Amino acid sequence: MLPDCRKEGDIFSIPKFDVESEDIGSFMEELRAFHGEFRDCFLRNETRENIFRYMVGQFSELERKSIEPIALSVENGSVRSMQRAVSDAVWDEDKMIGRYHGLVGEDLGDPQGVLIFDETGFQKKGRDSVGVAKQYCGSLGKVENCQVGVFAAYASRHGYALLDKRLFMPEKWFTDEYEVRRKKCRVPEDLEFKTKPQLAAEMFEGLQDSEDLPFKYIVADSNYGNSPDFIESVEKCIDKTYFVSIPLGTRCWLKRPITRTKQYRYKGKLRFKEVIEGTGKEPVSVLKIARNLNDFFWYRRKVSEGTKGPIEYEFSKRDVMLSKEGLPWKTAWLIMKRTVGSNPTYSFFISNAPRSTRLKTFVWLSGIRWATEQCFEETKSELGMDQYEVRKFAGWNHHMLTCMLAHFFLWHLKIRLGEKSSSHYALAA
Repeated sequence: MLPDCRKEGDIFSIPKFDVESEDIGSFMEELRAFHGEFRDCFLRNETRENIFRYMVGQFSELERKSIEPIALSVENGSVRSMQRAVSDAVWDEDKMIGRYHGLVGEDLGDPQGVLIFDETGFQKKGRDSVGVAKQYCGSLGKVENCQVGVFAAYASRHGYALLDKRLFMPEKWFTDEYEVRRKKCRVPEDLEFKTKPQLAAEMFEGLQDSEDLPFKYIVADSNYGNSPDFIESVEKCIDKTYFVSIPLGTRCWLKRPITRTKQYRYKGKLRFKEVIEGTGKEPVSVLKIARNLNDFFWYRRKVSEGTKGPIEYEFSKRDVMLSKEGLPWKTAWLIMKRTVGSNPTYSFFISNAPRSTRLKTFVWLSGIRWATEQCFEETKSELGMDQYEVRKFAGWNHHMLTCMLAHFFLWHLKIRLGEKSSSHYALAA
């Protein structure tokens, strides 16, 4: 959890989750009322009741929370009926997501809220699960046979929650070779390949258009910070501030270079292109800028408390001109972070924050992705997020949606109960 020392001087601190079952007199009645908010999102009563039982199982103490053990443990559970409800039944997901965002806004909404985009992997055996492939799995830290989900999360002074999800499907899944697998997994015929940043941009635009959740900041890792698609999408919102990681090799200028338009002929036609004026004006990597920066410009800040004492990093910022295909692209803050010591390692971020933004705001934003990591850890360890055995496209989306709803439901209980606190989740008996 976020240590107290990291909260000092922050724009706001994110609370810890601290509700226990003894704090709640009627857990099942509370869950039934919450589930009732989505009753008109299911075409059939049978589906609705099976999803309620499925969520009951997610809160249980079962060692494995996939469909079969859940169905066999809950009252009136049926394995086949629950499988159909999760994998095959029609849900109005758009309506569910919209209503869910309204509930999150009521409990967690804050004008200085933060949207966070990140991904997590789900290790899988075999080749039949939708979107599965040999790809990088962040939860394992290596390339493995897995599925990858791109998620949007929300953090505020009131708590944190997952907001939306997209299954990343590698490009080869859209080839003729995979046509049979797509049909078996019931992948929508109109679904097209999209990169992870494009999926994140799609979710961002939906959240921005809905206006259910107030937010000021957008945070993401280098997969998204290195993507013009994602950056240009968030920059359309002129009153929002993004803070995204970038790779060490990102190139920029400390001062905008002079450019000119050069004429040339290609296949008999006159063409024009922009070129850098003069020599020795090539952009340099952010790593080179950081290594050449005098120690005078680095500021040491304590960001967390480790088992052996405070953990400190040094930060600096510079106003730079980013490069795109060797030409000036856009101005941005470059925020540099390094470990303390004689052989430091570096991390880099860019932001469109106003010129007056203080360094402490950037230091705070550099650690805010902690909230998404908590979402993943809590939904996987407590709610069975990574224990599913569904293979179809709809099944993956339905399972992830129930995990998101279940996780937020616990936050709703915490907020409704006020100041009661302890250290564990409230799980249904």
